[in-house]
Amino acid sequence: MAEDQDALALAADWADISQGLRKDLGHQLHTQWIRPIQLGSFCNETGTLDLFLPTEFSANWVQDRFADRLSLAWKIARAEVRHVRISVQPGRRQLPELRLASDGGRRPANDGTKLSQETSAIGLAGGEFGTVGTVGLGSIGLDPSLIFANFVTGTANVLASNAAQRMAAIEVPQFAPLYLKAATGQGKTHLLHAIGHAYLAAHPRARIFYCSAERFMVEFVQALRQNQMLEFKSRLRGFDLLLVDDIQFIIGKASAQEELLYTIDALLAEGKRLVFAADRAPQALDGVEPRLLSRLSMGLVADMQPADIDLRRAILEHRLSRFAPTAVPGDVVDFLARTINRNIRELVGGLNKLIAYAQLTGQAVSLQLAEEQLTDILSANRRRITIDEIQRTVCQFYRVDRTEMASKRRARAVVRPRQVAMYLAKVLTPRSYPEIGRKFGGRDHSTVIHAVRLIEDLRTRDADMDGDVRSLLRQLES
Repeated sequence: MAEDQDALALAADWADISQGLRKDLGHQLHTQWIRPIQLGSFCNETGTLDLFLPTEFSANWVQDRFADRLSLAWKIARAEVRHVRISVQPGRRQLPELRLASDGGRRPANDGTKLSQETSAIGLAGGEFGTVGTVGLGSIGLDPSLIFANFVTGTANVLASNAAQRMAAIEVPQFAPLYLKAATGQGKTHLLHAIGHAYLAAHPRARIFYCSAERFMVEFVQALRQNQMLEFKSRLRGFDLLLVDDIQFIIGKASAQEELLYTIDALLAEGKRLVFAADRAPQALDGVEPRLLSRLSMGLVADMQPADIDLRRAILEHRLSRFAPTAVPGDVVDFLARTINRNIRELVGGLNKLIAYAQLTGQAVSLQLAEEQLTDILSANRRRITIDEIQRTVCQFYRVDRTEMASKRRARAVVRPRQVAMYLAKVLTPRSYPEIGRKFGGRDHSTVIHAVRLIEDLRTRDADMDGDVRSLLRQLES
């Protein structure tokens, strides 16, 4: 009974540690290296805890890169753990070879059967190179939530989204390979996963491989060291769809570049499909030989621009419609979309944090709560927009002279732009009402308050006014 209780306590601690590492390392690294770890026994006399991994390669990898972090985490969780030992699980069998023959010996990637742990990965150089299994199990390393149905399109990403869907369709795409170019957090990885899911749905017997360029390099070097390059090549070229993320990390590795070049040629010659993603265009990749640059850019390079405010708002509303039981007022959605503009990942993360805080504390979501709880995210995203910049932009938009912002004229053609500028100054800057009034010819703070409330009201009743304000917001935030 005591042993069972100890085992349960260890399992509970490991669940907490694993969750913490997932936040620190990210979903991909955690899924690939931390989640496969199995708890072993704990020796009270020596204070040694055994952690097991399925292969020697993965055990060595975790030992080299995460041993110190794992040891520290366990020591914090329970003081009696003084040493963490990482090794291969005793009695573990080597992963089976992948049979690439065209006869019945080749097992389909998505045959609807639940695979055992031993047969759910392709063995390569004692490691794990690609996986096979059903879409639902996510055993090919694809996130089940990253599908086309959850990808919100706008003018910034519509080309990439349509190209990705075409790449996953039954019909042979007109371009190959597809190269997705986007800054961090703009959705290129989402599209890679979505292509994988949709392709398996359209081609149930297909074999796909998703990896980062870094993982490709690790597997390549391991195969090179163990003189298993022929096996590496045969396995890599046996896939029907190759998805490689963060291709910029393969720069400067001449031998790996050459192997990737030959793989691209071999797969394209057989009508296979390839998708690459990077944070820069192929021509901007440093240290990449011209032949590989030519292959990467020979198909379609789909550029994903940073999401504009309309797309950010649509993403928040889509997220709320699917996951949030908590009521989020429209002004809060508008505030988040306007303020968190660096990337989509931060935007959705900010919304999740706000909703979680509201649910756990029983508070209602409000603009004040958002400003209080998202201080770090908001401060990192806010671009310093000045009142002078706002006045200049508004005057250009309404074609009025800049001096009218501080004049005493009461003509409607002058008053309305001035009120809009006051409203934008309050929305986009941290200035107080009196400070804003001083920038508009020394006006009283009550005048600014009246202007702000009036424009807020007009936006709800007058579509033209709302359109003007939205257009100005886009100009000022771009």
